[in-house]
Amino acid sequence: MYDLDTLFSRLARSSFRSRFRLNTKDEAYLRERGIETVLVHAADFVGKRLAPAAPKNDGKQTPMRGHPVFIAQHATATCCRDCLSKWHAIPPGQELSAQQQTYVVGVIEHWLRSKYGPSQ
Repeated sequence: MYDLDTLFSRLARSSFRSRFRLNTKDEAYLRERGIETVLVHAADFVGKRLAPAAPKNDGKQTPMRGHPVFIAQHATATCCRDCLSKWHAIPPGQELSAQQQTYVVGVIEHWLRSKYGPSQ
């Protein structure tokens, strides 16, 4: 796991990661529901889709649209275990600890707040 400044500096250099933006519908969802509710969803998604040692459909478990968290996961390379390993030094093949899950949700939160405002 990396400090957020180092991580986001690396992510900014990736043309793939830096192209992700929320669409109008996802921005409205974030604004209407609020960041705290969206982060509860993020924790749930991470716990169910990333935390297992061998997630179901790993590499394809995070849709490319449909929820602000999904977009944030692709933008921050927290979408699958391979990306967590490559970008965050979180090894595959073992269940994510509570600390690692908190880190992943924190990365998602940082991206959402930095792109869509601290008051979201």
